[in-house]
Amino acid sequence: MTEPVEHRRLIVAGTGAAGLTAAIYAARSNNDPLVLEGDEPGGQLTLTSEVENFPGFPEGLSGPDLINNMKEQAERFGTELKHGIVADIDDSERPFRVELSNGDVYTCDAFIAASGASARTLGVPGEDELMGYGVSTCATCDGAFFRGEDMLVVGGGDAAMEEAHFLTKFADTVYIAHRREEFRAEDYWIDRVQKKVDEGEIEIMRNTELLEMHGSPEDGVDHVTLAQNDEGHPSEKLDDDGTETFDFDVGAVFIAIGHTPNTEYLEDTGVELDDTGYIQTHGGTGGDQTATDVDGIFGAGDVVDYHYQQAVTAAGMGCKAAIDADEYLESEAEAAADTESEAAAEADD
Repeated sequence: MTEPVEHRRLIVAGTGAAGLTAAIYAARSNNDPLVLEGDEPGGQLTLTSEVENFPGFPEGLSGPDLINNMKEQAERFGTELKHGIVADIDDSERPFRVELSNGDVYTCDAFIAASGASARTLGVPGEDELMGYGVSTCATCDGAFFRGEDMLVVGGGDAAMEEAHFLTKFADTVYIAHRREEFRAEDYWIDRVQKKVDEGEIEIMRNTELLEMHGSPEDGVDHVTLAQNDEGHPSEKLDDDGTETFDFDVGAVFIAIGHTPNTEYLEDTGVELDDTGYIQTHGGTGGDQTATDVDGIFGAGDVVDYHYQQAVTAAGMGCKAAIDADEYLESEAEAAADTESEAAAEADD
C-alpha cells in the first residue's frame, strides 16, 4: 500500500467558488486546508468572460479574475493549493485515504467535495474558440450581455426549455434547435415555452443540429451552420438527400445539454449519489446541511446543486461546508479527548 505523502486536517477537492470559499472559512478556523485543483481549475467561472451578478463588484469582473481573487484570499489565510485530481477515497477507515490520479496518497480527518459539474458540450468547430465570447453554457450568467440579439439554444430537455424561456427577457428572438422531433422536457416546461412561441418570442427548430459556430473572440458569434432532416439526427445523415445544411444568423449560442457531476471518486464510498451522480446531502434548515451519509465527508457547489448552479449559491454552500466540517472536527477532537481522559482515569484506578 502506498505510503501517504502527508496527513491534513481537511482536504477540499475543487477550486471553483464553492471550494475556494470553503477554503477561506476553513483556513480562518485554523483547519489548515489543502485544496486540490483538478482538470478544470476555477470551474465553470473560468469560461465566463464577464461576471456582473456576483455581489460586491458593481462594475463586474471576469470569471478568471474572480477566481484568482478568491485564491489569493484563501492563501492569505493559510490555504495550500496543489494541482491534483482525486481518483479514489477510502472511507473504510479513519483517517480517510485520498488517492490522486498521479498515485500520490494523502490522509485527512475531513473532506469537502467541491469538484463541481462539467457542462456537456457539442465538440463542434468554433465551440472552444468562442466559449465565453458569445458561446455559453449558462443563460443566467451571460444572457444579459446579448440584449437585442437573436439567440440560439441547443437542447431538448428541461435545461434547454428553461434557458430559452429565461433568454426571452433579453433576446429579439430565441431559437431552440433540437435534433429530434419530440422534446425530452417535462410538460410543464414545454407548455411554458409554447406560450412564448405563441407570443412570437421563441421559434422551435425541430430535427435540427448545430454543426459549426462562426465568429471571433474579438467580435463574438457572427452566425452558425445548422443541419436539418425531418427524420431527426441530421448530423448522422449529412449525405442524405433529405438533409439541408444552411447558415443561420445569431449573436449568441447557449448550449443546454446538461452537466456531468465530477463524482467518480465517490462511487465506491458510502456517500449517496443520485441517478445522475450528484451528491445527496442532508439539507434541511439546521446545521450539518452539507453532510453526506459518511461522517466527515461534505458536499458543496455544483457537485450537489443541479438546479441553481450560480457562483454565489456555490460560494454560500462552500461556506456552509466549511462550518459543518469545522463542527465535525471539533466534535471528533472533543470525543478523542474524553476517551483519553477516561483511559487515564482508569489507569490511575
